[in-house]
Amino acid sequence: MAVTPQTNTTLPEIAEALLKHDQFIICGHVSPDGDCLGSALGLAWALRQCGKQVTCVLARDEQPPADLMFLPGAAQLVPACRYEGPCECFVAVDVPTPERLGDGAALQEKAAFTVTIDHHAVPEAMSALSYTDPDSASTTLMIWELAKYLGAARGKLIATCCYTGLMTDTGRFQNQNADEHAFAAAAEMVAAGASPADIARAFYQNRTLASIELEGIAVAHMALSADGEAVLSWLSLADFEACGAVKADAEQLIDLLRSIKGVRVACLLREQAGEVRGSLRAKDDTDVAAIAREFGGGGHRAAAGLTIHEPLRAAVEAVAARLGIEDVKLPEARS
Repeated sequence: MAVTPQTNTTLPEIAEALLKHDQFIICGHVSPDGDCLGSALGLAWALRQCGKQVTCVLARDEQPPADLMFLPGAAQLVPACRYEGPCECFVAVDVPTPERLGDGAALQEKAAFTVTIDHHAVPEAMSALSYTDPDSASTTLMIWELAKYLGAARGKLIATCCYTGLMTDTGRFQNQNADEHAFAAAAEMVAAGASPADIARAFYQNRTLASIELEGIAVAHMALSADGEAVLSWLSLADFEACGAVKADAEQLIDLLRSIKGVRVACLLREQAGEVRGSLRAKDDTDVAAIAREFGGGGHRAAAGLTIHEPLRAAVEAVAARLGIEDVKLPEARS
């Protein structure tokens, strides 16, 4: 099913509207990544420069990813379900639907005014003001521009948050979305104080031993299609327990699968409590978001995600069939 962006405003108009309010809640999607948290925190620093009261909340009651705790302001993130303050203006960033807001959806419903800033195309807008740009390499690119329209001095704090989202959503500037606009904005962020070396070191070169052990298990579970163009692997809850690993330890493993010579589409399935989360990546112009939508998920052409509410074994079988992978090692069936 094709989707079209739902935009009813512009970034300058959003800036004008935001400046009329004093108190803000900013929320991204469940299982936040670098673009999600970078967008939320970057916008928060910009609004605070304008004298606003801002709280960034997490969509679920869980710790932020450990590899993103270096972001300025990450330690002050509050789970949405524990937030008890006012909610004058609710801003959703990098999130296309209320379902992906998790516990933040209840705060959005209470808010007197709502805004969405995102780069995921969806058929329906969920906020009073909505600006979506599927051609943008990251949502932080839009936050970087919005900060300018707000009149904020775009210094090191905002630049670090926005560069992190841009770096991660372009796959270290290796994906198809790393266009001239992405590089031009990255240069501005670096000039404003973002340190590419420090940010890359904090995010990509700070892996835990558990993550390395988990990588070995993912390789052992890996299966390729007959033509070698698709690869699938999976991780069970037992795998995480055996390594003492947490969800963040698996985040970079999808890039390992995609790096295999000849692979065009890579998928990693990760068992969670009551569901299976899947990450899809494309090496060429294959639209993995279209594949994700077949399972109720979505995302971008080169990077997408899905959630399957079935046992891990059934999820592996279904995705393997879709990718044309026959010789796949299946998880043990549970009684």
